Amino acid sequence: MSKSLHPNSFPERGSLNLPAIAHDILGQWERENTFQKSIDSRPEDRPYVFFEGPPSANGKPGIHHVMARAIKDIFCRFHTLKGYRVERKAGWDTHGLPVELGVEKELGITKEDIGVKLSVEEYNEACREAVMRYTDIWNDLTLKMGYWVDMESPYVTYENKYIESVWWLIKQLNDKGLLYKGYTVQPYSPAAGTGLSTHELNQPGAYRDVKDTTVVAQFRALPESADRIRQRIAPEKANDCANLPVDFLAWTTTPWTLPSNTALTVGSNIQYVLVSTTNRYTETKGLVILAEALLAKQFGGKNAPEHEVLARFEGQELCGARYEPLFDWAEPMDGIAGAYQIIPGDFVTTEDGTGIVHTAPTFGADDARVAKAAGVPPMLVDDGTGHGVPLVDMQGRFREGIGPLAGRYVKQEFYPDGTAPERSVDVEIAILLKERGQAFFVEKYEHNYPHCWRTDKPILYYPMDSWFIRSTAAKERMQELNDTIRWKPASTGSGRFGKWLENLNDWNLSRSRFWGIPIPIWSTEDGLEQVCIGSIEELKARCDESVSAGLMEVNPLAEFVAGDFSKL
Repeated sequence: MSKSLHPNSFPERGSLNLPAIAHDILGQWERENTFQKSIDSRPEDRPYVFFEGPPSANGKPGIHHVMARAIKDIFCRFHTLKGYRVERKAGWDTHGLPVELGVEKELGITKEDIGVKLSVEEYNEACREAVMRYTDIWNDLTLKMGYWVDMESPYVTYENKYIESVWWLIKQLNDKGLLYKGYTVQPYSPAAGTGLSTHELNQPGAYRDVKDTTVVAQFRALPESADRIRQRIAPEKANDCANLPVDFLAWTTTPWTLPSNTALTVGSNIQYVLVSTTNRYTETKGLVILAEALLAKQFGGKNAPEHEVLARFEGQELCGARYEPLFDWAEPMDGIAGAYQIIPGDFVTTEDGTGIVHTAPTFGADDARVAKAAGVPPMLVDDGTGHGVPLVDMQGRFREGIGPLAGRYVKQEFYPDGTAPERSVDVEIAILLKERGQAFFVEKYEHNYPHCWRTDKPILYYPMDSWFIRSTAAKERMQELNDTIRWKPASTGSGRFGKWLENLNDWNLSRSRFWGIPIPIWSTEDGLEQVCIGSIEELKARCDESVSAGLMEVNPLAEFVAGDFSKL
């Protein structure tokens, strides 16, 4: 027979008062040390490891943090009820772009002012002070929402112990041949002053619909190439076309990259046509080449000029043809021997545009790849020290001396508020091409364009030195393991996460910033020898070796105990 419950086993309450109930329960938990007892009463040999994905305390918490933590708490409490010892480690995310941008705003500076108006040390100290500003508010929220987590000894990403653990991981990757430095075209945020990983571009809202000025530009074939192309015209039409210029039509949504053009890319197996027509802006007669599948796109509008197809070509037949550069503002630093020619590319489609892709190797990953394979140089100019640099600097401006648009930002959004000129660089270039008869069609076009998830400003694709983790080396294995995960809902694993794995790129590990974990790689000036350091002890030992070899007068770490390098 069951034992009867005593009438006072449960407290009786009047009207429902949730704040009062929460206050009472929190008080009971504190008096009885309930959280710690839930850990101590479980065996040490049955752990459930939980490190909280750390929030950043340089901003106040929001309701979304409460929701996320409530979900985390469910899993920890569930495993506690199953008898696991759940030591829940809190953490603080103290490094990275959000902190730096917040400090720059407070100090009224930009990245370019660091090292000029204030030292790097002063800047980092300002970041250190700002990053834990709201810990008291976070601690109070943690308590009031009943979230059980060890706030007394959290892991903090700017502390030496954490930094050293990252060094150890980087060394493991390096020892396995999974770490490398590459000079590649990458997503880059001029507003933030750093490269971005493809994961950051996949943040919700990073891609936005924008309306940009687009241009179908006319690239004039050199006489020898034009003569070869005109030979395909039927004899009865040949005389009428003997003196007409031949232009390749290429469409771009980024006219500001046209001064950096060094090639035009076609699809080897795409059918192209030679068309007799008239430029709609100058009414000049000429011959143009574009993909046959896109004739209706370029000649289907109500104001489109009349046209007649005179000859057909496979894309591979056009490869090697030469053309004149649109602008004479600069020449490739490596010379023009391989520049300004038609090359093949596997990414060319006939879904939109003209089927001929304007190719600027300094501002597109596909552009750089096919140009390198074809021996086409990028548009790099000497920066005065013998180093080649793009026509656009890392702030997103045309460099001084580069044509009439020198000093202009390539995106209106890069200007300080209220200072952008009425006409964008894209519009200025479009007008210039129309006046010269080098624009076949100009229009506003709505398309999807990536933005920096922290600054809300457009990104550029820009050539940079960065350190990469060769994540593609484990791509197939990660896909196999993804299939073993019981995703809820299943569409997450097969959809967003699965698609990300299918299109996985090597991970851009480095950032062009100051407040962060230093990558522990030392290199000789010629880059022929590199050493990856995995711990402070190893760094001290390497310094001792250098002192013994006469390369250093004294070990700079001699006064520091292992793991304490806060003054470095």
